[in-house]
Amino acid sequence: MANGITDPVFQLVKSLTKSEKRHFRLFAKRQGATEGLKFLQLFDALDSLGVYEEEKVLALALDVKKVQLANMKANLYKNILSDLRLYHAGQNIDIQLREQLDYARVLYNRGLYQQSLKMLDKVKMQALQAEMQHTALEALDFEKMIESQYITRSLAGRADTLSEEAMDVAAHVSQLHKLSNLGLRMYGLYIKAGHVRNDEDYEAITAYFKSHLPEIDLSTAGFYEKLSYYQSHVWYFYIVQDFRSAYRYAQKWVDLFQQYPVMKEKQSMLYIKGLHNLLAALFNLLYYSKFKEVLQQLEDFSRDEKRRISPNTEMLLFLYIDTNKINLHFMEGRFTEGLELVPVILEKLEHFKLQLDPHRQLIFYFKIASLYFGSGDNYKAIEYLNKIIRFKDISLREDLQCFARILNLIAHYEAGEDEALEYQIKSVYHFLGKMNNQQQMQVEIFRFLRKLGDIAPHELRDAFISLKAKLESIAADPFERRPFLYLDIISWLESKIENIPVQEVIKRKSRTLK
Repeated sequence: MANGITDPVFQLVKSLTKSEKRHFRLFAKRQGATEGLKFLQLFDALDSLGVYEEEKVLALALDVKKVQLANMKANLYKNILSDLRLYHAGQNIDIQLREQLDYARVLYNRGLYQQSLKMLDKVKMQALQAEMQHTALEALDFEKMIESQYITRSLAGRADTLSEEAMDVAAHVSQLHKLSNLGLRMYGLYIKAGHVRNDEDYEAITAYFKSHLPEIDLSTAGFYEKLSYYQSHVWYFYIVQDFRSAYRYAQKWVDLFQQYPVMKEKQSMLYIKGLHNLLAALFNLLYYSKFKEVLQQLEDFSRDEKRRISPNTEMLLFLYIDTNKINLHFMEGRFTEGLELVPVILEKLEHFKLQLDPHRQLIFYFKIASLYFGSGDNYKAIEYLNKIIRFKDISLREDLQCFARILNLIAHYEAGEDEALEYQIKSVYHFLGKMNNQQQMQVEIFRFLRKLGDIAPHELRDAFISLKAKLESIAADPFERRPFLYLDIISWLESKIENIPVQEVIKRKSRTLK
């Protein structure tokens, strides 16, 4: 039995909007009475299911036999994609240009060389205007091939002109590949190793970045070259924990879309990704006023009726807006108010479950758990932390798994679950022993929690004060500062020392934010 999450045809059907489904039903009816009926039956069967089950599909699609199902699904998949290509062609310049390149090939195959060249020249000009250098180069290569094989008498000096155009476009494409490759490698390094942890890591990452960064004249570079240049810098500075510089380049990334406003629609995913990275840098810097301003900018874009709507864009807007709404509540210390977001977030997590990877879901669970913990509901915090702790692939975001376990320990302590606390301590000890890299903050907190049961009640306040002093010393090290952004343990310690709710401590701190 195919899995409802991994079956590609089921995933594609469930991703369609109402208007796309309506358009496909009209498309299927044009396939002929017999074939169209089978397509529609299979399509409607898949659309009606919450989880893919072959037996239910066959029971609902009566004209589809079991031996036909695999082929019917493959044909349905191809037909849905063909219909989506047709449906969205008017909104995607790349689809339109690809279609015109195909037409140019048809004309060439029929020996209509002048017509083919005319269409290729049109494709080339549109591609260059849209900053689609790869498509322009493909059109130029096709033009060169026709001119070199046939006497078209198109223009005198055409060979020289085409050669110069091709060399210029190829240079931009080469530059773009170098920059985009660097950005991808930096992102890969972050996924693999996270932030730098010491001077040795810093020197190695910096040497790698500088050696692979090509020289670029930003005054003559195109949109995508500039974008890749800024993206590479954002990831580099994020890895080395230079959040001020990461903020500066993330702002350049966003400003680039102000310089090329048409790209907000054509590359909306990259625009909102830039806003999200800008918000991440501002959150790390605790730059409160600017954070609110940029979040409003992202929400305004989400509500803009002129922007292009697609399932991917809608999913990313949910991901980035709701993540940063929670972060805003963290900055303000308004944990209880932030809980109002949880039902909507859970509903959207269910709605986008086919598109969201496990990593994104775990991030939301950690943030929701943090909201509950900050508002004083330790049992609900434990409930969501367990969703992370029980996740089978512990190699996914090892740092998040570690912080979930530490926060779980603290939540059990706050809830007075002493018996469960002893088991949790053993579990965390076992997990920390398997971690590839432990930071001082994690180790120090665990040491404290492990001996917490042996501390007399009248000695607790002094123990909290002692731990707070140690952690503040650790946080002074730039390479050890990052974990404190995941888990504001110092504010929790202050709440225990002063005997007030943790959100009151953070609210007090928020008044000093710029």
